[in-house]
Amino acid sequence: MIPYAEVIGEPIAQSKSPVIHGHWLERAGIEGEYRRCLVSAEGLADYLAERRADPAWHGCNVTMPHKQAVLPLLDHVSPLATRIGAVNTIVRGIDGTLAGHNTDAPGFLEPLRPLLAQSHLLRMARVLGTGGAARAIVAALADAGFVLVLAGRDPAKARALLDELAPASGGLEHHAVSLAHFADPTDFAFDDRQGLLDLVVNASPLGMAGQPPLAFDLSHMPPGSVVYDIVTHPARTPLLDAASAAGLPTVDGLNMLIGQAAKAFALFFGTPAPREDGDAELRALLTA
Repeated sequence: MIPYAEVIGEPIAQSKSPVIHGHWLERAGIEGEYRRCLVSAEGLADYLAERRADPAWHGCNVTMPHKQAVLPLLDHVSPLATRIGAVNTIVRGIDGTLAGHNTDAPGFLEPLRPLLAQSHLLRMARVLGTGGAARAIVAALADAGFVLVLAGRDPAKARALLDELAPASGGLEHHAVSLAHFADPTDFAFDDRQGLLDLVVNASPLGMAGQPPLAFDLSHMPPGSVVYDIVTHPARTPLLDAASAAGLPTVDGLNMLIGQAAKAFALFFGTPAPREDGDAELRALLTA
């Protein structure tokens, strides 16, 4: 009986998770498999009922459109996943119980940990997008002490998301704006950057292959900003290329993809993902 985990969603053929987990299983010398499984919305409950009864199944990653729909079908949901309102990892217990987790939030923060270990007078993040990924990112950044400016096509949706996931506390006030706000140049005079941490995050699919471009004028980036784009195809987006050309540090979407997968791998297989090479070989596989 070979243990296995898988990724579910509709569609599912585009998922890079089998490449990631398959690579780690091989490197770790674990006898196990990681598969794709196309699961429709109508078939979600039956899928989980069948897998619950299969002791070889260790769990699954959950992609769109099921991240919220799985919540009432689980026995336990972690506090973070409950707060975000989305599960991206389900783990089967030895008694057949199903526990839901959200590894997107810690996966997003992983490449920022060296910066977050430092002290700052103020941390501010401009986050673009109000979809499912943005929910995890907003929660993660709020917990890390950032003042947030959340931009969406619908500012009212952005405001509601902030009120739900990042209520103001300690005198910090978050702001919701239209995505169009960042498309035109600004002559805003940013204050002294010393002691501040500025982050610009594209949490939308804009700029992804096959999607419209992201309209963001670099004048909205404070000096020294870290620019983070969660898009993975291409890994180097126009936003990251423009930021690099301006001399700003960048973080690509493979960081979040690999980071969240590593936390899921440990939950599935009971051992840390083998990442001794700093993910160099895995990144080469993902970008080949």
